[in-house]
Amino acid sequence: MEKVLYITANPKGIEQSLSLTVGQAFLDTLKQENPSCEVTHLDLYQTDIPFIDEDVFNGWGKLQQGEDFGALSAEEQAKVSRINELTEQFMQADKYVFVTPLWNFSFPPKVKAYIDTFAIAGKTFKYTEQGPVGLLNNKKAVHIQARGGIYSEGPAQEMEFGDRYLRTVLNFVGIEDTESVIVEGAAAMPDKVDEIKANAIERAKVVAKDFAKAHTTV
Repeated sequence: MEKVLYITANPKGIEQSLSLTVGQAFLDTLKQENPSCEVTHLDLYQTDIPFIDEDVFNGWGKLQQGEDFGALSAEEQAKVSRINELTEQFMQADKYVFVTPLWNFSFPPKVKAYIDTFAIAGKTFKYTEQGPVGLLNNKKAVHIQARGGIYSEGPAQEMEFGDRYLRTVLNFVGIEDTESVIVEGAAAMPDKVDEIKANAIERAKVVAKDFAKAHTTV
């Protein structure tokens, strides 16, 4: 049974969010195509995602020095434990679906905080003499992103740091089979919102059908 981690990062309700609407269409199609897959929804706005702060660094430092977990303060224990839980959950998944809006040329800060819980040296990647090597091989990911403007082409293309950043991080930890479903232009062309949404939903369904297939190493 494949484990799919469905990760959303939008404080809005689905009826107010193009990314969540398209994401739901993707998820519905995925479940239809592969009813046996186990989907876990991780709503980053409804989940405790610790920032890597002084408590976390202090806790990690004590553990690296060989101190017992009980030597950590209550705050250090709580944050380090939660990050470990999120790291393990990410490592155990077979496939990932990220659903985010584009905010100020990137994604919501919750996404960066979450990335920091799974981009962990020694767990999802390692350093070698030849450079860093990703450890999460033979996995797949899809990023569904809604953009108010047009960033896939033209002068704004180099200003999009959400999808590009996420795909870079995923590749870094070994997830090289990635695809993006982009919903863009709704704010720039409000008269075409319905058309933009419909086209994105159809694209999401096509990608979901392929995503539902068993992922094997070639």
